[in-house]
Parts: sequence; C-alpha cells; structure tokens
Amino acid sequence: MAESLTNIARYADATSATVRLAREGGCALVEVEDDGIGGVNPDAGSGIRGLRDRIDALDGSLDVSSEPGCGTRIRARIPVASA
Repeated sequence: MAESLTNIARYADATSATVRLAREGGCALVEVEDDGIGGVNPDAGSGIRGLRDRIDALDGSLDVSSEPGCGTRIRARIPVASA
C-alpha cells in the first residue's frame, strides 16, 4: 500500500490522507484515503496494477474508488493465517 501514499504525495494534490488498519473475519483490511483531485484510473499506470497483482497473489482483493473531484480510496482485504 506504499504505492498509494506515494501517489498521494506525487499526484493527488491532497491536503490530507488517512490510513486505516483493521482485522475482520479472518482478513486484514488496509484502507488509504485522500481528499485530493480523484479521477484515478486503476487500469492505467503500473502502480495500482502492481499493487493489485500482489494482493491477488495473497488471495486478497483490492477496491479503488476515485470519482473526479472527490479524492481516492484504496481498500485492500488480505486473508491472514489463524494463530
């Protein structure tokens, strides 16, 4: 999810960003949200595609929400092993 923070710093023109971590139903949830310009195309560029590939390799899922003018939210759900 470091790519998300890098993209915020480079491209989002955001004034704030929030990172949330939680564990829910056997999964780790990681969410990065900003108040920037939005309009991210998750199929363009290599950063989000690479992130999606790495999450997929862990049998997880990645959701990108980024309406123009409304910031961006990237949410990863990654299964974790039971202790």
